[in-house]
Amino acid sequence: MKKTMATSLVLTTIAVVGAGCGSNGEGGKEATPAAASVEASGAPSASAGTEKVELTFYYPIQVGGPLTATIESMAEQFTKENPNIVVKPVYTGSYGDTTLKTQAAVAGGNSPDVAVLLAADLFSFMDMDSIVPLDEFIAQDGDDGFLDDFYPAFLENSQVEGKTYSLPFQRSTVVLYYNKDAFKEVGLDPEQPPATWDELAKSAKQLTNEDRWGIEIPSSAPTSATWMFSGFAIQNGKNLMSQDGKEVYFDTPENEEALQFWVDLSKKDKAMPENVIEWATTPSDFLEQKTAMMFHTTGNLANIRQNAKFDFGVAMLPQNKQFGSPTGGGNLYIFKDIGKERQEAAWKFVKFMTDPERAAQWSIDTGYVGVRKSSYETEAMKQYTEQFPAALVARDQLAYAKGELSTHNNGKVTAALNDAIQAALYGKVTPAEALKGAQTEADKALASFK
Repeated sequence: MKKTMATSLVLTTIAVVGAGCGSNGEGGKEATPAAASVEASGAPSASAGTEKVELTFYYPIQVGGPLTATIESMAEQFTKENPNIVVKPVYTGSYGDTTLKTQAAVAGGNSPDVAVLLAADLFSFMDMDSIVPLDEFIAQDGDDGFLDDFYPAFLENSQVEGKTYSLPFQRSTVVLYYNKDAFKEVGLDPEQPPATWDELAKSAKQLTNEDRWGIEIPSSAPTSATWMFSGFAIQNGKNLMSQDGKEVYFDTPENEEALQFWVDLSKKDKAMPENVIEWATTPSDFLEQKTAMMFHTTGNLANIRQNAKFDFGVAMLPQNKQFGSPTGGGNLYIFKDIGKERQEAAWKFVKFMTDPERAAQWSIDTGYVGVRKSSYETEAMKQYTEQFPAALVARDQLAYAKGELSTHNNGKVTAALNDAIQAALYGKVTPAEALKGAQTEADKALASFK
């Protein structure tokens, strides 16, 4: 797709979506004055009389916890180590807000230098011709094993046709959180969380009472429904899309079975709230013991650990045909129209942010997975995981994980599946009808890319 066409489409999308879009980041923070003026300000170029390069860095917050201070501290440390490069972090809301603001900045000729965007946004920014492959920078450093140190499941949403367009940063899988005290209360073994779909349904029913649900699985817009459903699809045999982002596989018997299982947890088993469950309130419900189990990102692990007033456990998602989870979270992208000098400076910052020691500390501070294998060999991570073994669950689940739903025209494709899942959860259509409709809409959205 030509850049001019993509820009026009993005401006149209922003006009429609932005009108009703507010920050839904889970950090509970309002946009700062810097964030509010993102669209109007670009990163300044190094002036003629100075060697300093100033980089604008967009970042979202999608989970609980005071992560703004952590990000700003990391940027300050980078500048101390690289005094000729000043990084200006700009908090941009949720992932959805950040995507819209970045698209607007790109369309207006004011791209950020670096941004943390959803890994699943890869094709969207490729279609805008707005991001640069990182392979040249990696090759210049002469480290042939650099990419091998990142987990392959995370790289699935970073690479297309042999090129690497972003690096994993705050990455996650979906995990099962469960209240061990509630398990003991109803006679379930607190050290044996459900490992299969059947066990999940049985445990959820047993845990449900007039004050508490057995399980909550978030299904709110714009992406939590599709992210959770990706897990069910992988567990039942196959991921939802092709690696090149040109095909999706929604309307299959295996996916119909998976969606029916999800619907049955509320409609048949009465073990989960009916209709749509909000992403942001699910962790609060778990902490307030309104639900005994929940599916949620491992990026909330630090929040749960700090605030739970009960003994809790973390487990891999239950399997059907196999174990599996989609990966999720954000990658670091460098933009095309900022010039070579700032690209080089941005690459230094990206390497700094993904350094093994830093990746380990970011994981400890947040609950996100350490994106590099060597991060788990650091002393800090060894001590942390020895004291808190639950932090290894999401890492270990990577052996069964697959890339998050990511395609060309990703907004329309994802919306089609999200709407279909929600319609099925509301009981408006059967799972078979929902997935057939989603497949038809997605095929239309992808027709021009085949």
